[in-house]
Order: sequence, then structure tokens, then C-alpha cells
Amino acid sequence: MQSIFRGRHFINLEDFSKEEVDTMLEVSFDLKKKFAMGVPTPYLKYQTMFLIFFEQSTRTRNSMEAGIAQLGGHANYLDSSNMQIAHGESAKDTAIILSRFGHAIACRYCNWGLGNKYLNEMAKWSTVPVMNLQCDLYHPFQALADLMTMKEKIGDLKRVKVSIIWAYAESHKKPISVPVSQVLLFPRYGMDVVLAHPKGWELPDWVIEQARANAARYGGTVTVTNNEEEAYEGAHVVIPKNWGSWVNDQTGATTVGAAKVVDEKLMAHRSWKCTEAKMALADKDVMYMHALPADRNNEVEDSVIDGPHSIVYDEAENRLHTAKAVMTLLMGGR
Repeated sequence: MQSIFRGRHFINLEDFSKEEVDTMLEVSFDLKKKFAMGVPTPYLKYQTMFLIFFEQSTRTRNSMEAGIAQLGGHANYLDSSNMQIAHGESAKDTAIILSRFGHAIACRYCNWGLGNKYLNEMAKWSTVPVMNLQCDLYHPFQALADLMTMKEKIGDLKRVKVSIIWAYAESHKKPISVPVSQVLLFPRYGMDVVLAHPKGWELPDWVIEQARANAARYGGTVTVTNNEEEAYEGAHVVIPKNWGSWVNDQTGATTVGAAKVVDEKLMAHRSWKCTEAKMALADKDVMYMHALPADRNNEVEDSVIDGPHSIVYDEAENRLHTAKAVMTLLMGGR
């Protein structure tokens, strides 16, 4: 077990070794067990965390707020539009001051080309851990919860086929950060990762190169295809989810609330939807996952997300336990 975590930033899971990710999972499972048993876990008594949100949130905000409360601490929710950020205050000034007020800073900022740079600028100046609640490139908390869920349901993940599949959606422009974090993390556990999307919805070349390097090191594989059926065929886990086309439109990976983003390019791929017929191509015990919120009846049929193969609510619950593990290790660990 690796245990040198205190004070480190949590912006990208690639910054942590596989052994360190294993430790995060061990602590997550321990905290989940104690939560189920009603055993108090006051590991962060009287500690204060600042949660800065540039965009809306349900699971991320509440897993962090509930999580630190259950650890004995307190979270301050900060809407960036009501902060001096809205008047141009720099990431440097915000980070220095908030880190003198409390024990950690966490931030969600998904605007393409801005979010990850902002988080790293805060991390440069903060004297306490800075945690990524989702940026334009990474969503480490979601990927860690997804990994925990698969470990919980399957156990040894070597040679498990997990398919990350682009899906049609009309709700809002979704960042590429969820599939990026998944395709980088899953090969580190020996999984056979298939990334499927229509032409024009590619992930950056450097992401695929790093994912394949991770696969080579840990015994997994990474396959990229434009064939949706290939992704479903024999899959043990499917994750059909929309992401923006940063290739065709640099604003395509920008979160813009609930604004409609339908255009002809998107409409041409309405068939990329998770259906019962496609699920039937997968392994008989296939599991359907989604970071939520799903764009129901666009990304996925109700009969799938509400059906026997869906584990989305277990996946969402694990956002709490993994968040608590990361906070405990970075804010209270050695």
C-alpha cells in the first residue's frame, strides 16, 4: 500500500501510480463498508474545503459536500458567477487566499482550452490540495468511481472488454473529459478497451498514445473504431455516452448548461443510441454504465438504463465513497 498522499493535487489520475490508485480503491471500499455499518469516520475533523463551480452539478457537488461532512469537515459551495472571478480576479489570487482560509480547494471548469489551465494555475499557487471536479480534459473522480464499480461487480478486470461508445444527445455540449479519463485509466488494469465513435468525434492523438502505452505496460489493449457494433460485440461493460466534437468545432467540448446544440452533423448520427438490440450483441451478463445525467431516449432507451443490465445507480453511489477516499488521503493522509 502506498501512503504518501497528503498535500498532493488531484487533477489527473495519470499523476498517480497504479499502486496509489489501488490504495484509493482500498480506502474507498473501507469507507463504503463503514458507511453501510454506520461507523463514524471523522478523519477530517474541523477541516474546510472550498468547492468552486463554473458549471452545474448534482453528483459531484453532493458527493463532495456529503463526503466531507461524513468525514467531520465542512464544504463551502462557491458559484463562480457570484465570486470576484466574475470581475476578473486571477486564479493565482483566488488560490492563495482560499488556501489560507482552509484545507483544500476543488473546482469544476469545463470550458475548452481554459479549465485544465485554470486548475493547474491554482495548483501552482495553492498551499493546500487542489482537486479537479471536472475540467475540459479530465474527470478523475468519475473515472475512479467507474473503476471501483467494475472491481466491485467483476473483481479481476484483466481481459474484461469495456467499450466506451459515443452516443447521440441533444441536452448540452458535453466535455471530452469523461471518456479521456476512462480510456487512460482502464488499460492500467489489463482491460481490453474499445473506443467507438463516428468520424469527427475522435479524442486527441496524445490521449490514444498514452492509453496504448498504459495498455502495453499493464497487459491491456486499446482499440479505436468507427464501428458501433464492433464495440458492443461480446462486451462485458458498455459505457455509451455523448461527448462534444472538439475536432470539428473547438467549442464542441464546452459545457454550456442546457442549451440545445443540435446541428446537421450531429443529427446524421442519431442512430448511435444504446438499444436493447445492441445490448443483445454483448456478453449475456453485460453491464451498462453512464456517468449521468443520461439524455434518455437519445443516448439510451429507458428499457436499457432502467433494465437488469444497468448499474448506473451503484456507479453514482460510488462517487461518494471514492470522493471521501481522495479527500481523506490528500487532506489527512501522511
